[in-house]
Amino acid sequence: MYIHVNFWGNEFKVNVIVGCIGAFLIAVVSSMFGFGGGPFMVPLMAVVLGLPMYLVVGSSLLAIFFSTAMSSARHYGFGNFDLDLFLVMFPAALLAGWIAPKIAKRINPLWVKRIAVIGLTLLGLSLLGLF
Repeated sequence: MYIHVNFWGNEFKVNVIVGCIGAFLIAVVSSMFGFGGGPFMVPLMAVVLGLPMYLVVGSSLLAIFFSTAMSSARHYGFGNFDLDLFLVMFPAALLAGWIAPKIAKRINPLWVKRIAVIGLTLLGLSLLGLF
């Protein structure tokens, strides 16, 4: 079963069954081990589903928006919230979320994927305590 995604004048065909099964497995594993599924959802969407990186990054950010908003609200309720830092970071994040896909669309997709691989490798090494 496929759906057609139209984005910025481009059409992409996505296998819904593969995407749902992959997302479900990533959600189960990330919930069991207590880490975010984003570093695994990005390769699923880019490599397995064949979506371009400029679409994958925006989709990934939208997916984590709701959990981030709820986590921020809970931390605010517990008194673990730095309002000054939030007032600096929030507009910067919005601006970057608007500009980054425009830049990624103009760059060769192979370079965007290479940058993502480097970032994920550094993240993995950091989680292992090696970096």
